[in-house]
Amino acid sequence: MGDKVLKLGSVHQCNCCLGGKTLHPLVSVIDLSKADLSSHTDFKFGFYTILLGECKCEACRYGHQYYDFSDGTLICLTPGESISMKDSNNTRPSKGWILAFHPDLICGTALGANIRDYTFFSYRPEEALHISLREKQVILELLDKINQELQRCIDCYSQKIISKYIELLLDYCERFYERQFITRNEANKQIIGRFNRLLDHHFHTIQNQSADLPTIEDCAGSLHLSPAYFNDLLEYETGKSFKEYLQFKRFETAKDWLINTDKPLNQIAQELGFRNAQYFSRLFKKMTGCPPNDFRMPN
Repeated sequence: MGDKVLKLGSVHQCNCCLGGKTLHPLVSVIDLSKADLSSHTDFKFGFYTILLGECKCEACRYGHQYYDFSDGTLICLTPGESISMKDSNNTRPSKGWILAFHPDLICGTALGANIRDYTFFSYRPEEALHISLREKQVILELLDKINQELQRCIDCYSQKIISKYIELLLDYCERFYERQFITRNEANKQIIGRFNRLLDHHFHTIQNQSADLPTIEDCAGSLHLSPAYFNDLLEYETGKSFKEYLQFKRFETAKDWLINTDKPLNQIAQELGFRNAQYFSRLFKKMTGCPPNDFRMPN
């Protein structure tokens, strides 16, 4: 980001900067159509931030593809993340909403206990959720319910009710992201294919017998994805997490080598990242039902 980043440490600061009213010190719903963004374009938020851009043209900045919906773009940020509010043509969002909520708001609530389960908070902006008109209406209705609750006087029920509305909003986001994985099915298959080729290249070009296994950060970086998005994509497409899929590929490679090469067990174990041949043999039997030597020379 080329411009100076404006750091907003509190929800009240965010309201002051973007023209919102502070009805609650820990949460706010801000109408971007009323915000003056002429002075700043890059922001760093010290709280959870959900940005809904309603203009179709803005979706292009956030990884929009031809198979995506174009009625809105949703970006979720964890505290401390930064985002640019302009595109390459120096234009700024003219319509949209921000839901800002401080971690203290959800402390002690069910949402606070489960907030890490919403992995899309760790996605990059270019991995944004592109929503349909119907999906946008659902999100806007929930933002309106939060706003209505904020109009009331703060009482002992405010935190609980607002956090439940936010949790419901995040549950819908989870549903909509899964729908986006469906509509991106063909593109995702290509990503899985590239990932398989990365692993095959790694296992078949090992020069050092003690070579480390590839990490999710390494693989996601090679695929130009965030680790969180890549892991979720992999789980949706294969039913396996990165760790589980890597284990699966190691044993598939081991089977291939046992049948088609004369590599000794010790070498196979080392090159596939197992600590010794005995440990590899034990796991192999558990996975396949027979020891490696029996698999290599079936009766």
